[in-house]
Amino acid sequence: MNKSLVTGLVTGAIVAVGAGAVAGLKLLNKGPEYAQVVKVTPLTKTIRTPRQECHDETVTHTRQAKDQHQVIGALAGAVVGGVLGHQVGGGSGRDIATVAGAAAGGYAGNRIEKRMQDKDTYTTTEQKCQTVYDKSEKQIGYEVRYRLGERESTIKMDHDPGERIPLRDGQLVLDQGAGKS
Repeated sequence: MNKSLVTGLVTGAIVAVGAGAVAGLKLLNKGPEYAQVVKVTPLTKTIRTPRQECHDETVTHTRQAKDQHQVIGALAGAVVGGVLGHQVGGGSGRDIATVAGAAAGGYAGNRIEKRMQDKDTYTTTEQKCQTVYDKSEKQIGYEVRYRLGERESTIKMDHDPGERIPLRDGQLVLDQGAGKS
């Protein structure tokens, strides 16, 4: 046999065995392809949305009096009281009765006019509004508990990964399309 042929065959065999061994080591040392998902918890946020809530309300108002001090009622009452007091008694008693009647009539006229002014009312309808808040829940992601070998850990994700999370070079692949073929 040709010496160079033998040398080539031996060298080729050694290279082939070596390549096969390296490939076999890679297959034997290959780590897990997926992390096992243990639990997925949706993460939510409470949103408060303001809005106006209005209703009509009837309001009673007292009209502004033209005679705020009830002078007209007091004067009218004093005149009537004085006339009535003047009808009682005689002499100086009549004068005292006239003054007393005028004073009592003035006071009574003042109070009567005040009551009449207090009852002089009108109503309006006014819109009353207040801000109320509607609450709603918005999902903002997922808290994912996973197991890789003997170790458990937690990560936040923007999607539900399903039952497992793919690995590349021992690291989690977190984008949605990475583990799908």
